[in-house]
Amino acid sequence: MKFNVSSSELLKGLMDISKAIPVKTSLPILENFLFDLKGGILEVTASDSELTLRTQIEVDNTEEEGSIAVPARHMIDLLKELPDQPIAIRTTSDSAFECSWSSGNSSLPFFPAADYPAIQTVKDDALKVEFPAQSLVEGIAGTVYATADDEIRPAMNGIFFDIDPASTTLVASDSHKLICYTTTDVKATEKSSFILHKKPAAVLRAILGKDENPVQIAFDSSTVVFTCGNTTMVCRLVVGKYPKYRDVIPQNNANVLRISRTQLLNTVRRVAVCANKASNHIKFDLKEGQLEISAQDLGFAIAAYEKISCDYSGDELTIGFKSTFLTEILSNMGCEELVMKFADSRRAALIVPSEEEAASEKICGIIMPIMIA
Repeated sequence: MKFNVSSSELLKGLMDISKAIPVKTSLPILENFLFDLKGGILEVTASDSELTLRTQIEVDNTEEEGSIAVPARHMIDLLKELPDQPIAIRTTSDSAFECSWSSGNSSLPFFPAADYPAIQTVKDDALKVEFPAQSLVEGIAGTVYATADDEIRPAMNGIFFDIDPASTTLVASDSHKLICYTTTDVKATEKSSFILHKKPAAVLRAILGKDENPVQIAFDSSTVVFTCGNTTMVCRLVVGKYPKYRDVIPQNNANVLRISRTQLLNTVRRVAVCANKASNHIKFDLKEGQLEISAQDLGFAIAAYEKISCDYSGDELTIGFKSTFLTEILSNMGCEELVMKFADSRRAALIVPSEEEAASEKICGIIMPIMIA
C-alpha cells in the first residue's frame, strides 16, 4: 500500500468514524481502523461489531493498492500533532507501515485485513427511504432524551421510526413521558418502521451535524444503513414491537394553558430547587389568568411557590408533575410559546407548540401526572 493524503483530511475522516472504536473489546482487531485502498479512494472502517462507521477519502499518487488494519489510537494521536500538510503512507514490510511528512516520519505496526471481521449489511430486498439530513437531526435531537433504560422492554430504549408515504414520525418514550416528531419531508413508497437504539442515534446526530445532503436509509428486519455523502453508518436494529403510541396521545383535553415556554421553564427550575430531591415533585394550581407552581420538602422544612400570569381557559385544576421530566421536555422544544392541555389531575397532559408557531405540527409531548398528597 502506498499513497499521499492531506493530514487534515485524513484526521477529519478518522475522527468522524472513531466513535465506533470500542473502549474495551474481546476482539483486539477492532481497536484498529481498516484501511482499504482502491484507485484514488481510501475507504476507512471502524466497528465495535454492533455499530460500524465507514468513510471515503480521496488520496493522491496511489501506487500500491491493498488493505491493512492500523492502530486507531496511535494514528489519531499522530495526526493531531501534525500541522496541515501532505503526508505519505506506505507499507515497509509484512507488519509495518511508514507515515512520512516534510520533516520526519513515523513507523507503526499494522495487522492483516483478513483478521478484521466481516461487516453485516442489509439484504438485497431492503426497504429504502430518503430523509433530509436536518429533519433527521431535529427528529433525533427532539426525541432521544425521552428514550428509556429498560432491560425488560428493549424496544423502549430506542427511537421508533414510523414511516408512511404521507408523513414520518419519530417516537420515544420511557412510560413517564412520550415525544413525537413528525415531518412530511421523507420520501417513502410504502408504510414501514424500525427501532434505532439511542446510542447509534446519538452518533448519527453527531455525524450529520449541519450537513444539508439527504440521508439514504436502507433497512431490513435486523440491520439499518445510513448513507450521507462519503460517510456510512451500519448498525443492528432493536428487535421488538413498539407500543401503539397514538392510542395514548390525548385528543380531547378541554383545559388549555397558553404560556411562554422560557417563562414556564425558568419558573419550574426555580421552584424545583425546593422540591424533594428523591421525588422532584412540583404542583400546578391553575385558574383563569393565573398559574401557581409550588414545591416543598417537609424533611428539610423548605418550600417555594411562584405565581405567573397566563392565558388559561377551563376548570380550576390542581395537578402534579415530576419536575425533571417537565424540564427535559420544555428544554428540548424550540418554540417561543407552547400550549398545555389537561383533562384532569389523573390523566396525561399534552404539550405542543402554539398554533402560531411555524412548526406547530412537528413536535408534541405528553407527560404523566403524579399524585399529590
